[in-house]
Amino acid sequence: MAELIEAPTGARTDAGTYDAPADTHAVAVARMGRSGRVLPRITGKLLSGLIIIGAITLFGLLGPLVVGDPHDASHEPLLPPSPAHLLGTTKLGHDVLAQIATGTQGSLFVGVVAGLVALLLALVFGVLAGYFGGAVDEVLMLITNIMLVIPGLPLVMIIATYVQHTEGLGALARSSLLVALVLGITGWAGSAVVLRGTARSLRTRDYVAASVVAGERPLRIIFVEILPNLVPLLAAQLIFGVIFAVLGEAGLSYLGLGPTGSITLGTVLNDAQTGQAVGSGAWWWFVPPGAIIALIGTGLSLINFAIDEIVNPKLRLAPAAARRQRRAQRAEAATRGEEVAA
Repeated sequence: MAELIEAPTGARTDAGTYDAPADTHAVAVARMGRSGRVLPRITGKLLSGLIIIGAITLFGLLGPLVVGDPHDASHEPLLPPSPAHLLGTTKLGHDVLAQIATGTQGSLFVGVVAGLVALLLALVFGVLAGYFGGAVDEVLMLITNIMLVIPGLPLVMIIATYVQHTEGLGALARSSLLVALVLGITGWAGSAVVLRGTARSLRTRDYVAASVVAGERPLRIIFVEILPNLVPLLAAQLIFGVIFAVLGEAGLSYLGLGPTGSITLGTVLNDAQTGQAVGSGAWWWFVPPGAIIALIGTGLSLINFAIDEIVNPKLRLAPAAARRQRRAQRAEAATRGEEVAA
């Protein structure tokens, strides 16, 4: 007897095969997870993003060990870049390169901590709501929707101002960790909505239904059957959370609500703004930290785009389809030109 093979859902053709339906985002994630492929192919976008983020990370980790003390104010103020001070000095005599190296480390710390906190909350609210449905879904999504409709920046400013002036926090007050926690707690709602939609689709897969019939506990099904299929999507949401946190910390620090007990790229920009760096023409004080923040966003976005092309088949196949369409248009134009000439 011929081996029975389960055919995909779709229309049966005359040849006895099936036309596969269009891949949706959730189906693509499910197929990828079941096949074990969770890492994107090495593309130009991914390679460029990894190089940028890798270089910035090495600079943030190793730079503070090499460039000296960022709090040393014994130098002459507002010196332009020179061999002695590669990025000049600030109005108070601090070495700008030393401050940027330490600030890069601080900004990356804030971004990673806030991204992890936001991802954890998005998992709790999104995946649980998507899998259980019913009253659990209604309650969790009500909280998520409330977080979505509240303007993000004013909410972060209010929470940061209140928490930073709360007595009893000690060294935690106005620290990078506190800013990271505030940004993470206020930045998870969008990711929760995305994870909820994908989890609702994955819970209808055959392997999840088989686990339910076998009597597996819901939490085990979530951790064993659903979460592995969400790895590419989780990576994309984590990267988005890190970008949001780095930019959010820079904005808070520029407004004077950032950490005061540590140095970040945002606090360097705030010092440059309060020190009239633009008016005095000290471009070396504010351009480099702004450029590093932009490079962090660019590098992480490139990595995110590469992951999206794997998670979403439409994005992966779009460049090839566009090239085929352009070739067909050029061939058609050439044919018409020959007909007119004839």
